[in-house]
Amino acid sequence: MVLSSSAGFMEQIRIRGARTHNLKNVNLDLPRHKLIVITGLSGSGKSSLAFDTLYAEGQRRYVESLSAYARQFLQLMEKPDVDLIEGLSPAISIEQKATSHNPRSTVGTVTEIHDYLRLLYARVGTPYCPDHEIPLEAQSVSQMVDAALALPEETRLMILAPVVANRKGEHAELFDEMQAQGFVRFRVRSGGGAANEGAAKIYEVDSLPKLKKNDKHTIDVVVDRLKVRPDMKQRLAESFETALRLADGRAIALEMDTDREHLFSSKFACPICSYSLQELEPRLFSFNNPMGACPECDGLGQITFFDPKRVVAHPSLSLAAGAVKGWDRRNQFYFQMLQSLAAFYDFDIDTAFEDLPEKIRKILLYGSGKQTIPFSYINERGRTTIREHVFEGIIPNLERRYRETDSAAVREELAKYQNNQPCPSCDGTRLRREARFVRVGQGDYARAIFEVSSWPLRDALGYFDGLTLDGAKREIADKVIKEIVARLTFLNNVGLDYLSLERSAETLSGGEAQRIRLASQIGSGLTGVMYVLDEPSIGLHQRDNDRLIGTLKHLRDLGNSVIVVEHDEDMIRTADYVVDMGPGAGEHGGMIVAEGTPKQVQANGDSLTGQYLVGKRTIEYPDERISPDPQRMLRIVDAHGNNLKHVDLDLPVGLLTCITGVSGSGKSTLINDTLYNAVARHLYGSATEPAPHESIEGLEHFDKVINVDQSPIGRTPRSNPATYTGLFTPIRELFAGVPASKERGYDPGRFSFNVKGGRCESCQGDGVLKVEMHFLPDVYVPCDVCHGKRYNRETLEVQYKGRNISEVLDMTVEHAYEFFSAVPVVARKLKTLLDVGLGYIRLGQSATTLSGGEAQRVKLSLELSKRDTGRTLYILDEPTTGLHFHDIALLLEVIHRLRDQGNTVVIIEHNLDVIKTADWVIDLGPEGGAGGGQIIAQGTPEQVAKTKASFTGKYLAPLLKRKK
Repeated sequence: MVLSSSAGFMEQIRIRGARTHNLKNVNLDLPRHKLIVITGLSGSGKSSLAFDTLYAEGQRRYVESLSAYARQFLQLMEKPDVDLIEGLSPAISIEQKATSHNPRSTVGTVTEIHDYLRLLYARVGTPYCPDHEIPLEAQSVSQMVDAALALPEETRLMILAPVVANRKGEHAELFDEMQAQGFVRFRVRSGGGAANEGAAKIYEVDSLPKLKKNDKHTIDVVVDRLKVRPDMKQRLAESFETALRLADGRAIALEMDTDREHLFSSKFACPICSYSLQELEPRLFSFNNPMGACPECDGLGQITFFDPKRVVAHPSLSLAAGAVKGWDRRNQFYFQMLQSLAAFYDFDIDTAFEDLPEKIRKILLYGSGKQTIPFSYINERGRTTIREHVFEGIIPNLERRYRETDSAAVREELAKYQNNQPCPSCDGTRLRREARFVRVGQGDYARAIFEVSSWPLRDALGYFDGLTLDGAKREIADKVIKEIVARLTFLNNVGLDYLSLERSAETLSGGEAQRIRLASQIGSGLTGVMYVLDEPSIGLHQRDNDRLIGTLKHLRDLGNSVIVVEHDEDMIRTADYVVDMGPGAGEHGGMIVAEGTPKQVQANGDSLTGQYLVGKRTIEYPDERISPDPQRMLRIVDAHGNNLKHVDLDLPVGLLTCITGVSGSGKSTLINDTLYNAVARHLYGSATEPAPHESIEGLEHFDKVINVDQSPIGRTPRSNPATYTGLFTPIRELFAGVPASKERGYDPGRFSFNVKGGRCESCQGDGVLKVEMHFLPDVYVPCDVCHGKRYNRETLEVQYKGRNISEVLDMTVEHAYEFFSAVPVVARKLKTLLDVGLGYIRLGQSATTLSGGEAQRVKLSLELSKRDTGRTLYILDEPTTGLHFHDIALLLEVIHRLRDQGNTVVIIEHNLDVIKTADWVIDLGPEGGAGGGQIIAQGTPEQVAKTKASFTGKYLAPLLKRKK
């Protein structure tokens, strides 16, 4: 394949004969340096075209220009099945994958803003003394003289050398030595040096009192006494030099009439306590470097501790009945210790733990201190021995066992009793003390690096926009501040103004991580690149959509081709060029249904997207909304986790409720971290701690809670929809029940590709063999023994209705539903996969190839296939991710069916088509981050649309008007 010599001047990207995955010999010409949106049904081949063909080939060609040595460090994608691609540029993909699972990774480090901040603070930061809040500034003698001469003329000054600071002793030798050097006056303060413990007095050497040996004293040598006059410059310089020599770089100028002191230091040190700092370096401000990291938490900002609430899992039970797991009657050794404690401290071992006196609870958890206790132990032979020793305490016992064990299983078990809390040494800032007391800015504007990092990005941008520095500092800092402001501006423009630089990268959603990478790319200022993005609008409120679209246009205007896989209506309408894939999904898709400008696509009668854009098809409004019953409410009282501001939430039972609000307004904290965790703990005894709240009421209405999120359904290629939904078990049982299996004695395990017996041992049931190519991407070739069928010949000879197990796994859900229509247990599960719009996926398709939206719908179908009690709480987090308008209509049918069966459905969603069909809407805001965390509006969609303070209402109102 040769890249055309005119590629650099080509105005188009030409694709001929693309057959990657389900693409059907696609021929396509895309304009370069334009914003192109690829849309279509879920599973129609959008990602196959954008990522697996265009990006994969763009990346491959660029990487092949590198040396073999460089190539071995790069992860390469599989070579796409395509006849010809011309006009490609080097490609960069920005996908929805979480940025990092490293707890040391933050928004600041990912965007490199933290690197610029470290440089800024190292070069123009002013260190302060942590105890006295005095700037540490090394001053020259001439600066000290100028400061003294700046005082009013004729001011009486005394120049002092602080030789002893708060030290015990008689100090007779010091006085003798100073007297030998000609100094005859001293200022002495006794009794610890505090202002109220004895005033400082000036003594002539002859009248010096004898100092008490065990008291602390502060002693200053009087170097000179003079009046401030311009002709005193030389004398002042000599006096300061003498004082600095005597007091190791420190001097004091005392105004004799007012007792006001001026402190000076020729070193980078505090003039009062001599606290000093080595030269400032960027690594001092890095929590990933030992020089800057807090020594207590190693720069993580958190420490792990054994939580008494987890250790005493059942405080309503007695110690004997199992208040503390492992310390009840069943564990003889520990229980004997508790019995001896009960006898010694006179408490009842059968009293509920929570009813025991506070002092006894403290001794049980943390030990008896130095108090020895006679412990009575009975051995296997029934003999009693008494040993006297201190009681270690349950928590110190767990800490010791955790520290000393080499067993991963024991550590894992003990970790269940642990929790995290902000590090008390650094207050969660991750930095050592020295770094926390370096500030940039003047007066009230001076801020430390951890303060700036904790602010929302919009506030951080405002700070650096208004930051002014003087003289040389301004020249040094200008370039660095310019870079910081540029990067913060891009992050704000993609709707992430509510995040902070200290926010851990592992807590970011896929959409947030993608937009951070997008902002970083704009910051890099590259031109002539092909960017491929996967649904950048995920998790973004309509309000922030315009800013995101503006950002993508800016990326295009820099001279790049921007290709976006997207379903958002605003994004499609604003694109320069639209490609609509279809007509169906899976094997029914893979073709170009329409292409051209948005208007050309709308005019194309074959385009499903076009029909929705012009209004020929719409997502229907419900015929009627169900009104909430005030007597049937699920109520959370005083939720105050993260940015929630003491919220009281009332969720109507048996209704479909949408939780809306701008990004970062607190939706996930309220629903996932508070509601789900609290209900799961109540119903299932879940160990996950809910976010802080006062109480939860109305739990009697539920017997089940199901959280359908977008995490992968399996992280290995062996996991697939059939195994995840439980379909594979009845299918294997069907195969084990046919006569041929019974004759051979095959059980259901014979038809599993995960265990020995029926699988092909050459490829261990994978169907492919991995060939490592070192400098090229690894190649997966079909197994030459089973030819990709995963099973050995004997297993494949067993057939059900003319098909073997490998052929069944290769069926689409749609085909399998027809094939197994007479088997209710299988058909029911397949029907739910069809209902959520997944008829195109194959039963044996690797879970790793499913998108986040597809994985979420597989989970939803699994829950739908279970027997329904009508008392289930369903929580869905943005279920429309990756869905076309047509797919959303199907999904809403399923969700409304759940509600009609009496279940309660709570959806976190930004999609207005879903919000308009809800019975009840709760809008959080008004802003993201610290500016959010309140309920702004609640009621029917019509009521929320009338609320002026609600951003969701503002965008919902025009949609509801169209209905009328």
